[in-house]
Amino acid sequence: MTDYAPFDAAEHLKTDQDIAAWLEAVLAEVEATDDISYFAHALGVVARTRNMSQLARDARMSREGLYKALSSDGNPSFASILKITRSLGLRLAFEPA
Repeated sequence: MTDYAPFDAAEHLKTDQDIAAWLEAVLAEVEATDDISYFAHALGVVARTRNMSQLARDARMSREGLYKALSSDGNPSFASILKITRSLGLRLAFEPA
C-alpha cells in the first residue's frame, strides 16, 4: 500500500496567472453547482499562498475575520469577496454566457 500526502492546491499556485486560472476554473464549478462556499474556500486557499496578516490589513479586515470569511463554514459578503480579491491583486470579470 502506498501512502500519499493530501492534495493541497496552494502548493501549485506559484504565479498570479496560476491563481487567476485556478479561480476561473473554480468559478465555473460554482456556476455548475450553485455552491458558492466552494469559491470562498478557493479564495482561502489562495490567501494561504500569501501573508494572511498583510492580506487582512490590505483588505481592511481583521485577521480573524478573514479566516472566518474564508473558512469552510464562512459565508462572505460580496463586498468582502471584492476586498479580498482586490487585495490579492485580482479583479472579478464578467463575460456573456
